[in-house]
Amino acid sequence: MIYIETILKIIGIAYIAEFAAQITKDAGQGAIASKIELGGKILILAMAIPILTVMIETIIQMIPG
Repeated sequence: MIYIETILKIIGIAYIAEFAAQITKDAGQGAIASKIELGGKILILAMAIPILTVMIETIIQMIPG
């Protein structure tokens, strides 16, 4: 259940960052829009790290050794 909550937060961040970036692009501020997109991607990556580590650990456990 905790992973679903994290995924929903990630989706929310993606929508807000895209919305803000489009608003700034429409206002003629392309440089700020690219910074907003970068910030959104960094936040998404930071929130996804625990999910990625669990997936990697699961894959490693499946490998016969």
